[in-house]
Amino acid sequence: MGANLPDFVATSSLITPRPEEGSKDRTMVLNMGPQHPSTHGVLRLVVEIDGETVLKVVPDIGYLHTGIEKTCEAKFYQQVVPMTDRIDYLSPMTNNLCYCLAVEKLLQIEIPDRAQWIRVLFNELTRLNSHLVWLGTHAMDIGALTVFLYCFREREEILRIFEAVSGQRMMTSYFRVGGLALEPPLDLFGRIRKLLNVMPEKIDEYQNLLTGNPIWVSRLKGVGHLSAADAIALGVTGPPLRASGVDWDLRRDMPYSSYEKFQFKVPVSNDCDVWARYIVRLEEMRESVKICLQALDGMPEGDIKANAPKVVLPDREKMKTQMESLIYHFKIVTEGFTVPAGQVYQAVESPRGEMGYYVVSDGTAKPYRVHMRNPSFASLQALQAMCEGKLIADVVAVIGSIDIVLGEIDR
Repeated sequence: MGANLPDFVATSSLITPRPEEGSKDRTMVLNMGPQHPSTHGVLRLVVEIDGETVLKVVPDIGYLHTGIEKTCEAKFYQQVVPMTDRIDYLSPMTNNLCYCLAVEKLLQIEIPDRAQWIRVLFNELTRLNSHLVWLGTHAMDIGALTVFLYCFREREEILRIFEAVSGQRMMTSYFRVGGLALEPPLDLFGRIRKLLNVMPEKIDEYQNLLTGNPIWVSRLKGVGHLSAADAIALGVTGPPLRASGVDWDLRRDMPYSSYEKFQFKVPVSNDCDVWARYIVRLEEMRESVKICLQALDGMPEGDIKANAPKVVLPDREKMKTQMESLIYHFKIVTEGFTVPAGQVYQAVESPRGEMGYYVVSDGTAKPYRVHMRNPSFASLQALQAMCEGKLIADVVAVIGSIDIVLGEIDR
């Protein structure tokens, strides 16, 4: 490991002289993590400090080592969907959607409007779910404990909705190549609307607890500055990019799954600090509520699966009464479905930024290669630029502001 890290990390001594500033000055190298309450997963930061001032930050990743990308090559195309849940376990349906869209591009199949709108609805609920976890844990990192309990109160209701539609609270695997697994229960849209009607006042409640708090303001404002030029150069996307003044959102600028039919604003800030990332995500939560309500109000009728009998499992009633459907079901389950040879890249706007799937098919029933472009990995690159010259306590605030998930980094 020492050969791959800078000299200040590879040294055998924790305390090293800094000759460029005189022999009396000494710096210290500390480890933050991988078992640390504020590194949001198994992230290790090697931090060089002068007193409490941060000189260098080197993220050291690889402690989770799931190996999901390689495992995908041994699975049928549909069997990969449950694995995408575990890439970013706070926004599983976003990963489901991105992968399914990529495979559907290769198959060139058309998804019914109803399935597309339901996908949008649950993707925005997923964004709310993810941002609630971010806000609660970010506030707790700074020392505000009450907000965590409030955020998880609303998140619990979202997880119950996910459980009602898919049978699982987190690893839903609800989306399918070709559509959706099941038609939502009859009362589910009513439950969702009831939650959405109270969410704006709940978001106001979170904001009232934090925005006027002088400790919160002093810990966030002016901390973790990331200019627009640096954000673009480092590949940062999502809320951190928009908080640096770059107006870019894939839902609006490269729409997918009928997002072009929805009206919403893209929150942008030019403050470029931790405070800006906090404000941008709060506004995103408000916009997600609006998108969900539009999806409920304009939900089209029709099928939830594409007309592709060799790809999509038939309805169970047809399987029990029609021999042809039974044969299709048997062959898809036991042999999978073949995908025309080719390669495709599909990107979506996850709660953390641009989530992309690069899928290569060799014409068989299993993908030749699946590679994920995840936003947390790119955002982590910006940690050094945001923390240099700040205090150790500011590192904690910055990590929370970029909202990383180690599952998608150590995939």
